[in-house]
Amino acid sequence: MQGLSVAEAVGALIDIYESSTKRAHEVFESGDYALYSQVVYPKLTVEVKSWHPIDRTQSYGYVDEEGVYSAVLSRPQLMAAYLTSQLERLTSNYDCEISVAPSEVRIPPEYIDGIEGLSEARRAGDTGDFVPRPTLDDVDDAIIDGDWDAFHGPEKPLFHFTPQRFDIACARIAHYTGINADHVQRYILFTNYAMHTREFLRFALAELTREGSRYHCLMLSDGQRIKRADAEKVDPDSLSLQTGHQMPRLDLIADDHMGITMINIGVGPSNAKTITDCLAVLRPEAWVMIGHCAGLDGRMRIGDLILGNAYQRDDNLLDHHIPLDLPIPAVPEVQKALEKSVRKIYGEDMQLMRTGTVLSTDDRNWEWHTPKKLWELLRGSTAAACDMESATLAANGYRYRIPYGTLLSVSDLPLHAVPKLPAAAQTFYANSKEAHVMCAVRAVEKLASNPEKLRTRKLRRTIGEVPFR
Repeated sequence: MQGLSVAEAVGALIDIYESSTKRAHEVFESGDYALYSQVVYPKLTVEVKSWHPIDRTQSYGYVDEEGVYSAVLSRPQLMAAYLTSQLERLTSNYDCEISVAPSEVRIPPEYIDGIEGLSEARRAGDTGDFVPRPTLDDVDDAIIDGDWDAFHGPEKPLFHFTPQRFDIACARIAHYTGINADHVQRYILFTNYAMHTREFLRFALAELTREGSRYHCLMLSDGQRIKRADAEKVDPDSLSLQTGHQMPRLDLIADDHMGITMINIGVGPSNAKTITDCLAVLRPEAWVMIGHCAGLDGRMRIGDLILGNAYQRDDNLLDHHIPLDLPIPAVPEVQKALEKSVRKIYGEDMQLMRTGTVLSTDDRNWEWHTPKKLWELLRGSTAAACDMESATLAANGYRYRIPYGTLLSVSDLPLHAVPKLPAAAQTFYANSKEAHVMCAVRAVEKLASNPEKLRTRKLRRTIGEVPFR
């Protein structure tokens, strides 16, 4: 199908995908596995017929040259609003021809909901030549990481991810959080603490009962859905946020996925990288870390806030993808929103907040070293705070072109004889948790009121960039 309008193209992508998944069900019901050759992802192709300069303020919908740009896509229904907005911008900037067709890439049945009898057929060994396995050989980040070959073939990449990479990410979102990827909102808050998700739950229930609220539903970490009509009857203290999943999640849902998702990612940079590797395929508008940190300046007090404006990476996770000599910039739009929300919630006396470098380490007991080793670690550093996740989340936001920010609360001053001990920590948690969460919530609500302003050019690469945001 060639010469399609944007609406026709997105509709065709959805039709091909849904027809393929329907055929997959028919194949496993009939046992005629040869027909599985028809179970394929759809392919979107955009031919940019001529290049010319465009509005320089735009952060996406831009190409360096005319030519053919394409993407094989999974789950286009989930990404329909995103695909529509990206194609509208691209076709408004250039003379384009849009085509949609079945690709040659078969969909592994493990990524199709509701297929039964798969394991028995696999054990029988009669599907191998027809039904693909979800091999990791087809999962990579070559486009995101600017691989030469990914950008120098006959067709240039249109989207950031292959369909198998998209599918496994969605599967892992469900695996880690307990809720499928369909309800993830475009503004994401990360925390390490169940108390923060509890405070977010209180806010969400109150917001659902507020007249004029833009939110209409809350998905709990156990998959329970609370609608506006029921929210007033719900006692937040009666709800359990305990799940059997590693990273409990709450989705406060608004139209077009413009609400807020909060995820308790647990402790450590590995968790931070794992979940953001997956969430990135959904192209969120922004993610923000709200956690606790060690204050490194003796003038600080417990409960002070650190707004990260630089990141010292000692987490050792993304060095291969983003060399340490590449700076991870702060995103001013996120910084301003966080600073304004702190001022609104804490008042005009801003002594409790400072901007500064956040040092992130993969060693939770980083301070358990000799004074000389600590001296060498911090010599020349301007770090105001030390945690384990913020630099990882910022670096992966930079890598995936997703705006990011960090607002930490000082929970201890280990270099100044105030280590984190249980009694003092619990008192600090009780006194700070609500205000800390609400600073982040109000900031992302402000960002959501004007998402175009957030779609910054600051994360666009010099080379190895795709037309879509």
